[in-house]
Amino acid sequence: MTHVEINGHDLTLDTIEEIFQENLTIKLSDSSVTQITKSREIIERIVQSGNVVYGVNTGFGKFSDVKISEDKIDILQENLVKSHAAGIGNPFSDDIVKIMLLLKANGLAKGYSGVRLEVVNTLVEMFNQGIIPIIPEKGSVGSSGDLAPLAHLALVMIGQGEAFYHGKRIHGADAMQLAGIPILKLRSKEGLAILNGTQTMTAVACVNLIRAFNILECADILGAMSTEVLLCTRSAFDERIHAARNQEGQIISAENLRTLLKDSPLIHSHADCKKVQDAYSVRCMPQVHGASRDAVHHVKQVVEREINAATDNPLIFVENGEVLSGGNFHGQPVAIVMDFLAIAMSEIGNISERRTAWMMDSNLSDGLPAFLAKDGGLNSGYMIAQYAAAALVSENKSLCHPASVDSIPTSANKEDHVSMGTIGARKCLQIIENVEAILAIEWLCAAQAGDFRKPVDFAPRTKRAHVLLRQHVPSLDKDRVTSHDIQIATELLRKKSLVEEVWDR
Repeated sequence: MTHVEINGHDLTLDTIEEIFQENLTIKLSDSSVTQITKSREIIERIVQSGNVVYGVNTGFGKFSDVKISEDKIDILQENLVKSHAAGIGNPFSDDIVKIMLLLKANGLAKGYSGVRLEVVNTLVEMFNQGIIPIIPEKGSVGSSGDLAPLAHLALVMIGQGEAFYHGKRIHGADAMQLAGIPILKLRSKEGLAILNGTQTMTAVACVNLIRAFNILECADILGAMSTEVLLCTRSAFDERIHAARNQEGQIISAENLRTLLKDSPLIHSHADCKKVQDAYSVRCMPQVHGASRDAVHHVKQVVEREINAATDNPLIFVENGEVLSGGNFHGQPVAIVMDFLAIAMSEIGNISERRTAWMMDSNLSDGLPAFLAKDGGLNSGYMIAQYAAAALVSENKSLCHPASVDSIPTSANKEDHVSMGTIGARKCLQIIENVEAILAIEWLCAAQAGDFRKPVDFAPRTKRAHVLLRQHVPSLDKDRVTSHDIQIATELLRKKSLVEEVWDR
C-alpha cells in the first residue's frame, strides 16, 4: 500500500485530494519523529522541575493562573477533553473528519507541540484504519482554535465518544479495539495540543476549495454552452481584450471559452446577424468567472499555509528549550478567506442563473420556446427549475454575510476576540452546494435549448457535455419530476464527470 509521508511542512491541497482519490495511507517522516521526541523531552523536564508553564501544569483560559499538582496533570488533560466536547448538531461528513485527522497529525508532526510520539501515531492509525469520530458541526467560535470539534475527535482517542467504523456508528472504545489501536492515556500538555488548533475550519476549507476549483471549470463549460444556444457572439472573448486588462483569472476564463467554442456550428450559424452586443451574463463572463478564479487561487495560498501550520498553544522551541504562549490558534486567516471564497462562489451562481433566465424568455432567446417547453401551456418545461436557481441565488446572498466580522467574547473575557472561522467555512460549503445545483440547472437548460437548435450542433467540446448529460437525463419531451433531473445533473457535475469528459482529464 502506498504511503504519503507527512512532516508538517509540505502537505498540499493536491496531495490531500490525491490521498482521498487513491485511498492512500499516511506515515510520519523520520525528521518528524525526531522533532516530536525532542519537543516531548522539554515538556517532561518542565513537569519534573515543577516550574509553572501554561498548558503544562496550569488550568486553561480564565483558569490559566491555577497551578495543577503533578499527580493531577493526567486528570486535567482528560477533564479538558470531556468538558470541551460540547458540540451541537449533525455530525461533519466523513471526508471532513478524515481531513481533520490528517491535518491534526500533520500539525503535530512539526514538533512544536510537546506531545508524545504515541499521540501522533494514534491519529495516523485512526486515519489509516478508517475510524471516523462523530464530530458535531456546531459549537466552535474559531478561537482558541476549534475546541469543541477537536474535543470530540480527542474523545475517541481516549476511548470515549462515538465513531463510524466500517459504516457502523459505535462507541469510541469499541472502534479503537476493532481497529487494533491502543487507547491513549493523555499526559501533560497533550489534551490541550489536540484541542488547540484550526484543523476543523481548515478541513472544511480544503473540501470547499476542491469543490470550488471544479465549479470554476464547470462554469466555463456551461457558460460556453449557453453562449452557443443563445446565439451569442464570441468576439467578447477575443484574446486582445483580456490582455489589455491583464487580470490573470479573466485571461484564463476567456481562453477556456475560446477553446470550448472553437469550430462551433451554432456560433457560425449566425455570424452575419445584426446583434452587436450580448447581455453581460455572456459578454462579461470572463471578467466575472475570472475574478472568482483569482479569489479562489488566493484562498488556496492561505489555506495551504494553514495546512502546514503549528496552531496550538503554547509552542515548544527545541533549539533553546523555550515554551512560548501565543495565539496561533486564532482562526482569523481562515475566517477571512472563507468569507472571500463564499462571495466568489456566490457570484458564479449569480451569473449562471442569469443565463438560465435568458433561456426561459422567448422574447430574448432568439427562437427558443418559452421555458424550453414542448407544447407550452400543457407543459411548463424548465420554468420552475429557474425559480429554484433564483431561490438558491437569493439564499446565497444571505449566506454571504461575513462570519469573520462578528466576535463574541468567551472565557470570562479572557478570549475577547474570536474569529468565527468555522461558521464561515461551514456556510461557504452551503453556498458551494447551492452553486453546484445552480450550474446543474444551467446544464439542463442549455442541453434542452441545444435540442431545439438541431440540426445545428454544439462545438466539439461542448457537444461532449451535451452527450454526457443525455446519457443520464433524456430530452424533456413532456413534463416530469424536475427535481430528479437536477439531482442527476448535480451529482455528475460534483463528481467531476463533466470536467473530465470535456477536457480529456
